[in-house]
Amino acid sequence: MIRSFLWLAFLPIALALPVVASAACMPVTVETSLPLPRSESGVAAGCIAYRLAPATLQGASAQVLVFGDPQVKSAVDVDYYRRDIVEPLIGTPAALGIVLGDLVDDAPALYPQVKTVTGLLGVPWLYAPGNHDVDAGAVSDEASLDAFHRAIGPDTFARETALANIVVLDDVIVQPGQQPAYIGGLREDQFAFLERWLPTLSKDKLLVVAMHIPLYRRDSADSFRAQDRTRLYALLAPFPHVLVLSAHTHIQQQYAHTARDGWHGPNPLHEYNVGAACGAFWSGVKDAAGIPAATMADGTPNGYAVLTVKMGGAYALAWHNARDPEDTQIGLHAPKVLRRGAYPAWGVYANVYMGDAETRVEYRIDDGAWKPMRRVLQPDPALLAENARDDEADVLRGYDRSPEAKASPHLWRGALSTDLAEGGHVIEVRAFDRWRGEVQAQTVYRLMNAQP
Repeated sequence: MIRSFLWLAFLPIALALPVVASAACMPVTVETSLPLPRSESGVAAGCIAYRLAPATLQGASAQVLVFGDPQVKSAVDVDYYRRDIVEPLIGTPAALGIVLGDLVDDAPALYPQVKTVTGLLGVPWLYAPGNHDVDAGAVSDEASLDAFHRAIGPDTFARETALANIVVLDDVIVQPGQQPAYIGGLREDQFAFLERWLPTLSKDKLLVVAMHIPLYRRDSADSFRAQDRTRLYALLAPFPHVLVLSAHTHIQQQYAHTARDGWHGPNPLHEYNVGAACGAFWSGVKDAAGIPAATMADGTPNGYAVLTVKMGGAYALAWHNARDPEDTQIGLHAPKVLRRGAYPAWGVYANVYMGDAETRVEYRIDDGAWKPMRRVLQPDPALLAENARDDEADVLRGYDRSPEAKASPHLWRGALSTDLAEGGHVIEVRAFDRWRGEVQAQTVYRLMNAQP
């Protein structure tokens, strides 16, 4: 089966413009919730057919749900996905949703269940395929997504709305019989489409590019191909408002593409590498509801993101931990007790889930002066402690243990004072989120006198 390219995510409510096939360009379809603005004599004639879709992103602002990697491998995981991610969102004000690949974990028979559960939210969904959505035994990249096409739909498509233009790209290049078995990149037909479609778009709207494998350079064999990154950079550079959404890594990270990467647009290109809905593959100890902790290797709880699209190319991003009524934005870890008068070698750690190198993070003790925290590239100690509990257990504490903690790109440390009075002391931490503003968290530690 030839790769499905561009088609409708749901039934059109108006006829498409005529398509005149040519040897130079592949006929494709773009959904639009706007009046069809192009004529047969326009730039799109012979290349792009437009279909009118129900309005989605319109008004002064609109929300888009963004799920990374549901990655279910069994009916049990589908149930976790339903109860942990989807059902708490029923009634969402979002107008659209995007799943950034790895709908399943090499289990294509589960596609219908994932689609049905996701559909409970009652909004249109756009799906990018991931490397675990590839057909087992595929003999070529072109024939690697047959099951995905049959159950889900196209692997690459675009949508034009009043507030934003969105393109969802299959960026998994399958390499049967090679190592690695896949890499990140784009096909020639995808580049041909982008070369014809992007110049037709307004530059005063946000352009969202959604994919599975991150665009930024990674120290990994499956990283996005450098030559493809350079070509995509050149196509995106004329746009002042671009957001790249990716998944795949099962951690969370903000990345600014700049000249050091080969990006030469008017502003740094922002990529949000979104945390996974399944977290660390539905692993860890189960809670009272029977759902695993699923904390990711960087210490971020599993969950989902919300993209708020605004007029003039503006946007805001927010991460929400699964089933967290407090909407916690900072995970804290500190010792419970220290010796009063000890050398202040112990600290409080703040995992600011949406943080990056530019985030300002501060702390204070007992209403004292706010002091800066230092960003550290090391594992989250809370997850290290969970790893130790797994190591010490005589039996399995869950179906799979929590992931081995990895260096977190959004962790900060502040030294704890030991020269205060004996007893309990309150630690407050605040971070300044670029979209939400100030977010806070607090914990306590205790100082005790001790005899030599």
